[in-house]
Amino acid sequence: MNHLPFKLDRRQFLGSSVATAGGLFLGTVWHSELSAQFGRPAPAVVPDAFIHIGADDIVTLIIHKPEVGQGTETSIAMLLAEELDCDWDKVRTVFAPVDAVYGAPFQGTVGSMAIRTSWMPMRMTGAAGREMLIQAAATQWGIDPYRCRTGNSLVTDIETNESLSYGSLAEAASTLEVPDNPRLKEASEFNLLGTPVKRRDTAVKINGQAQYGIDISLPGMVYAVLARCPVPGGTLLSFDVSATKAVPGVLDVIEVPQGVAVIADNTWAAISGRRVLQVLWDEGENATLNSTDISAHLHELVSQPGVVALDKGDADTAREATVKTVEARYEVPYLAHAPMEPLNSVARVNAETCDVWTGTQMPGIAHLSAVQACGLPADQVNIHSQYVGGGFGSRGGGPLVAESVEIAKQLGGVPVKLLWTREDDLQHDRFRPVSCVQFNAGVDASGIPVSWKGTVACSSFMGLRDGIDRESISGLAELAYDFPYVHFQYHEPGITVPTNYWRSVGLSQNTFFAESFIDELAVQAGMDSVDYRRTLLADNPRLLAVLNLAAEKVGWNGPPPNGRFRGVAVMNGFGSFNAQIVEISLEAEQVHVHRVVSAIDCGSVINPAGVVQQVQSAIVYGLSAALRGEITFEQGRVQQTNLHQYEPLRLKEMPVVEVHIVASDAAPGGVGELGTPAIAPAVTNAIFSATGKRLRRLPIDLA
Repeated sequence: MNHLPFKLDRRQFLGSSVATAGGLFLGTVWHSELSAQFGRPAPAVVPDAFIHIGADDIVTLIIHKPEVGQGTETSIAMLLAEELDCDWDKVRTVFAPVDAVYGAPFQGTVGSMAIRTSWMPMRMTGAAGREMLIQAAATQWGIDPYRCRTGNSLVTDIETNESLSYGSLAEAASTLEVPDNPRLKEASEFNLLGTPVKRRDTAVKINGQAQYGIDISLPGMVYAVLARCPVPGGTLLSFDVSATKAVPGVLDVIEVPQGVAVIADNTWAAISGRRVLQVLWDEGENATLNSTDISAHLHELVSQPGVVALDKGDADTAREATVKTVEARYEVPYLAHAPMEPLNSVARVNAETCDVWTGTQMPGIAHLSAVQACGLPADQVNIHSQYVGGGFGSRGGGPLVAESVEIAKQLGGVPVKLLWTREDDLQHDRFRPVSCVQFNAGVDASGIPVSWKGTVACSSFMGLRDGIDRESISGLAELAYDFPYVHFQYHEPGITVPTNYWRSVGLSQNTFFAESFIDELAVQAGMDSVDYRRTLLADNPRLLAVLNLAAEKVGWNGPPPNGRFRGVAVMNGFGSFNAQIVEISLEAEQVHVHRVVSAIDCGSVINPAGVVQQVQSAIVYGLSAALRGEITFEQGRVQQTNLHQYEPLRLKEMPVVEVHIVASDAAPGGVGELGTPAIAPAVTNAIFSATGKRLRRLPIDLA
């Protein structure tokens, strides 16, 4: 049974247990980096562990998924603790190094996959530990294991009520064979899973003990910022360092493949030195790039036939049933990620080793990048993962790590902290791509679509497969509504602006496209927006259920408060289902979002409190982008320099967000990105309800 994103069977995952000075280890390959944290010497070859149970009853879990603010550290620990039946107050966590057992080279957190890929492996590991502890206790007592029960880090003989602690049993349990098929609990037996639990990282983040990448400080460390070409794809011609080296605190100026690095004994000196650095760039083919031309290019493409991405159903039958055709065109801009913690990476490189300290969503990719940049063997390169102050797809671990390692290579073992300023982050991001779609729907006499056609133009960052970028049509090719005939075509625009994952990826724009158009079709049919969707979702019970729940909680059948207007949107993705209904008001060509009612079905819930937090977070992120998120180009340069021009939602603008969770015993779905896609179309659909004006481009502009 393989539940992990790499080739590893269940027995390999559970691995072997061994006697150690500290107690019981479970897993496959133990690492010397972790050994020191338990006071255990590191022999050349040692068994591994996802779990360590110490003689003091402390249970330590190696977290193999980065904590990017989404609560993974807590949720994965809950999976272990539930099946292990240990005392939650005695659970500790450490972050895993990069290793194949943890998923390298693709070790990390993307696509809301952390819990989905950990649900069974972590439970199996905990269950195996529980059974080994029971066997150890039963052997000591000379009784049948079936007389033993576990709970609160104790094994109890149900006939005598005698108990033994996990810590006292760990040494004996470590000599036992790991069970092939440990019994997992039924949902009715859960004590921890499904209950709201405070996050394990909250206290240390409040009191300042949590260490983010930007907090790393090493003896003798120097600081660097990098001058990069302001135009994507440009290259360095020459530079003059005389003014820069005159800045107090500047230590050196060096050339690296990505640009010119200014090295200083403090960050401000490095930034000041870069400000006066004289650099001549070859700006290349993008020197005249501007957003107006990009938009015109996309509109031209969607007016032409493209590569067929999807052709499903009976076109002839749909054509015969069509009594009216409805068309619309939608567009979204480039978006930056803008995480709260600016990008940063500390690197130290000498002849024997390369060490990198950074917060990254993909430690495995960070490791690959460091190996390629330093030229050392992979086993001499170490990634030290830290807490991450937001990523949203920007912290893949590639270019940033490569930059820091390239700089460190020239410093002879001196550690260097590379910092991207907010200006760097906005102007040199790998953006969510611009996208444009042309829709054409044929509807029958009742206004219900019998055909749905579309042509998409969207830059690829994942690479084309048979001429198609799958993320560019994500959410359209797997449309929630089952129409008799669906046909989509795709264009790769050939624009060389760097693009990448952005929170909810292709669904972020395609849900806006699809749910806006569905609303237009509802108007054409003369039907209520919710009732129209109910008709279309008759064969999609989970999505229909969240729609009905949201409508019930918002009071859809009654009028909204005076001066307010409602809009609705639904989506499914990442194995989960979401419906959002908003209440807005308009004032002086400004939209005010007062209330968001979000109903979700994400399958089995580990931590309901974490689910609510993630949905609220995703809605804030998506709403910020919908209201004013836009990256524009002029003469090849990004026009937005800081948050005053790329402004997130302010506290006073934050709507009340109600999150209602549908009870489900299905396998867990993703949550971290779930709330982002539907908020934009819900708001623009509400604006149509208020004004009769259909907004087909983001960000929202009521002028």
